[in-house]
Amino acid sequence: MRHRLARRLTVGLTAMSVGAVGAVVGALAAAPPAIAENNGLSLTPAMGWSSWSFVRRDPTEANIEAQADAMRDSGLSAHGFVYINLDDFYLKCDANGPVVDANGRWTVDTAKFPNGMKAVADHVHADGLKFGLYVTPGVPQNAVTKNTPILGSSAHAADIADTSRTEKNYNCKHMYYIDYSKSGAQQYVDSFADLFASWGVDYLKIDGVGADDIPDVQAWSTALRQTGRPINFALSNNLPIANAATWQQYANSWRTQGDVECYCGPGANGSGYPLTDWSHVSARFSTAASWQPYAGPGGWNDLDSIEIGNGDQVGLSADQRRSQLTLWSMAAAPLLLGTDLTHLDSTDLAMLTNDRVLGVDQDAVAAKRIVNSGSQQVFSKRESSGAYVVALFNTGTSGNQTVTANWSQVGFTGTGDVTDLWSGSHTGTVANSYSATLRPGETRLIRVVPGAGGGSASVEAEASGNTLSGATAVASCSTCSGGAKVRFIGNNSANYETVNNVSTGTAGSKTLTITYELDGSRSFFVSVNGGAGVEVPVTGTSWSTPATRTLTVNLTAGGNTIKLYNNGAYAPDLDKISVS
Repeated sequence: MRHRLARRLTVGLTAMSVGAVGAVVGALAAAPPAIAENNGLSLTPAMGWSSWSFVRRDPTEANIEAQADAMRDSGLSAHGFVYINLDDFYLKCDANGPVVDANGRWTVDTAKFPNGMKAVADHVHADGLKFGLYVTPGVPQNAVTKNTPILGSSAHAADIADTSRTEKNYNCKHMYYIDYSKSGAQQYVDSFADLFASWGVDYLKIDGVGADDIPDVQAWSTALRQTGRPINFALSNNLPIANAATWQQYANSWRTQGDVECYCGPGANGSGYPLTDWSHVSARFSTAASWQPYAGPGGWNDLDSIEIGNGDQVGLSADQRRSQLTLWSMAAAPLLLGTDLTHLDSTDLAMLTNDRVLGVDQDAVAAKRIVNSGSQQVFSKRESSGAYVVALFNTGTSGNQTVTANWSQVGFTGTGDVTDLWSGSHTGTVANSYSATLRPGETRLIRVVPGAGGGSASVEAEASGNTLSGATAVASCSTCSGGAKVRFIGNNSANYETVNNVSTGTAGSKTLTITYELDGSRSFFVSVNGGAGVEVPVTGTSWSTPATRTLTVNLTAGGNTIKLYNNGAYAPDLDKISVS
């Protein structure tokens, strides 16, 4: 079962009324496997630091350990930043690619890491932190040339290599694809994972991943599990959204687009300050919106590094840096700093230790975009407490903008009690909508508690707070209200969706509207607060045309749950449910 924490709704069912449209019975394809990496890790997004943005191609034992010490001494670790992740360029290369050990696995460049990688991991662990490392898919050419034996198998490297295809490797290159139909292929990856586990690795980023690397992702997921060590598994970079369900099933996070770095610094290969620019950050607004349905406990949309810590020299103004952290937090994205922690700017340190803002990221709810009007952007999400968090942005580079969020867009009506999360100031009661005049690149982040009598307007089926069980799965849907829907409800008692902790301002008789897609006739069964289910027959005209079924319900004060299921046959695809 997969629990996902976010927007909610509440009902007690009494009677059915009103129909939908319909004809011809449709059929669904076979249900896919349940999604979400189930290694028990990353129930909230990872927080820490990555070497790539600042250290780039020059990691050493000394500078990685210095960053770990700075994470501890700055107080960042006390606010949840715990991963120290070493990216590329730690391995030893020759003209034929990565230099390998006797079993065909990468070796560490001892000129950079004279005491080996375990010593670095031990240092990081002694600081009370966790250690991350980097790999790319495939088997090295050097392993194939030497035909190194594979631990745990009678096979050798040449037996598993597809030498007709070369994998991405941004440093040493010369990595062949692995043919996973061959005996020894999984054992090779297992041995690589065992090596990392023996060093004390807690987080592994596999880079250069695309749709052709799904077998590698599956193999590494299996390999990391069999080590017996908890290792957070991250995919990179620019992964296709068409395979989002696969990334969910096998990983704890996945990069949703290319690098946030601008590669526009004065050093070799664009290294040095500036690390990024606003165009590379602002491009993430649309990405955060389109990938929103796929985030939830155990798996997160990775928007790349947070370039906050070294003031304006990173390439962003203070307003833009605050907006970057706000967007990442609203998206419930991993917060991996890319800056130099040994020279932290005091303004930036205050941003990074604002627990009100960090809590928005760690609430494990990915926000939905509710306003997309040029440089005016608004994202909203409902937390498990029933409060809403709303972020307003002016993404432009010139001119102030007055940005408005209507409460009906947010998810309730009436009044709301507003608190500014960046400043901590209490605005008070605001009716119907909230507006802010924002400078270029500025944001306003608020928490809103609906007033008495305020009603939940709607909850998307794909909202992170719902429970998807069994084969139920989120799917993209251009005709659905939130750009996604939930499929494969029913046909088995294990396949159901529960909308959790749903509440309105007052108890009493309300109208529950179920919005769904269907070609033909089917039934939902609806159970409230664990009570007996009631069959709700519905009809529809198309798998791409939303229809509605309206019920009269009794709402109870406080949290309620609504379970939608059908033990004997498939139910329709679910778009959203609403209460009025």
